Amino acid sequence: MKRLVPVLVAAIILLIPTAAHAAAPADWDYVALGDSYSSGVGAPGQSGTCLRSSNAYPGLWAAANDPATYKSVACSGATTDDLRSSQLSALTAATDLVSVTIGGNDVGFAPTIITCTLVGDSACAAKVDESLEYLRDEMPAKFTATYAEIRAKAPNATVVVLGYPILFDEAAASCGFAGMSIPKRKSINKGARELNAAIRAYAQAAGFTWSDVTDEFAGHGICGASPWLHGLTVLPPTNSFHPTANGYRYGYLPALTAALA
Repeated sequence: MKRLVPVLVAAIILLIPTAAHAAAPADWDYVALGDSYSSGVGAPGQSGTCLRSSNAYPGLWAAANDPATYKSVACSGATTDDLRSSQLSALTAATDLVSVTIGGNDVGFAPTIITCTLVGDSACAAKVDESLEYLRDEMPAKFTATYAEIRAKAPNATVVVLGYPILFDEAAASCGFAGMSIPKRKSINKGARELNAAIRAYAQAAGFTWSDVTDEFAGHGICGASPWLHGLTVLPPTNSFHPTANGYRYGYLPALTAALA
């Protein structure tokens, strides 16, 4: 009988929900961190200097699940340093759920896209390789520190780290006015895949839940027949290379929902 006690205790522990899963979403305190892919750039209804929108995936999830509290401090242009200096104050020991996209601005997402729009194929590839060198050399310490500080500020939360979509359809022959050539698209997509792999590795090492959005966005890249991402946009230019309303609703929202299932 004595030998059964540890077994029974272990079984009971396994049945006890942890973190955000200890209660229904209606009881959760949810905080959205991150960059423009979390603030909602590209979606309707952007406002303020951070370009936040209720049509970003955090707002859509909150509207569908009605958590006890919801706050987005995600901000367009945010880097890991920005997140650590200005967003972590939104977290507390009572926070149940945290979602975050971060890292794209650190490795120079915007400068890389601009360069690739203006230069030839080889120069675009060189710019992507420059960003990947920074990813390999500098980002391990930044990801590790960022995720450690999120955990320290929200010790009881389920933390979902979402990746970035693969931006371009590589098969389409034409990509419209000022569109990227196929070699440029392949270079940029290669960079996105390596960035996602790094984010996944460090998020999982921190004990966080990784959510890869590439499956959700498959078949909906820029230049494709049914894109869920903006191409080069004149008004407003900030929407360029960000998810559309469909991208947030049918790409990112299902990815977050599935991660919490």
